[in-house]
Amino acid sequence: MTNTSHTTEIKKILADTLGLGNRINAIEPNTILLGNIPELDSVAVVTIILALEKKFSIAIKDDEISAKTFATLGTLVDFVEQKIADHDKQPG
Repeated sequence: MTNTSHTTEIKKILADTLGLGNRINAIEPNTILLGNIPELDSVAVVTIILALEKKFSIAIKDDEISAKTFATLGTLVDFVEQKIADHDKQPG
């Protein structure tokens, strides 16, 4: 189940990182990201990952990221929420 505040925060990170301005308002969970947003290149992906790690206090390993992760806003939100859940399950 997608948390609306997570979606909002991730959209803000995308908007800030990619300089999307008002275009971010048109991005919905099923909006294709990779190949659809010219600003989303490999450097931007790294910057977004770092911002997500900082914002949500999660650690993302290189081998956890694939094109599928950034396929749509929804897949990115699902990925982040799974990382948050995994982090919350860890002891201590």
